[in-house]
Amino acid sequence: MERTIINTPAAPAPVGPYNQAVAVTGQLIFVAGQIALDPVTGKLVGEGDVAAQTEQVIANLKAILAAAGASLDHVVKTSVFLKDMNDFATVNAIYAQYFGGESAPARACVEVSRLPKDVAVEIECIAAL
Repeated sequence: MERTIINTPAAPAPVGPYNQAVAVTGQLIFVAGQIALDPVTGKLVGEGDVAAQTEQVIANLKAILAAAGASLDHVVKTSVFLKDMNDFATVNAIYAQYFGGESAPARACVEVSRLPKDVAVEIECIAAL
């Protein structure tokens, strides 16, 4: 098994001891949980606006996948972490724009007590090449 570390300036730098993604060459890409940070400024996008945060999170996922030679179409599993399950419908509507239809990946969605930088949503994914 050959591991390739994926990091791109088109997505926010990790805020802890981890990489943006790790690819198992020719097989899987494990993308770390992404929050709504602007990759240029490192500042939170959409403070208090779960819809804006979700859009930025997905943009960050797309950038990391692109750096690994993949796209959202390659995603086979996502995990969505919400600060408040009352935001589920809003996040789900935006999520469906990118991951809808019969080819939608498997997904888990859970409410958590707190997320990094007190964001409203975090999403991680696994993609297959």
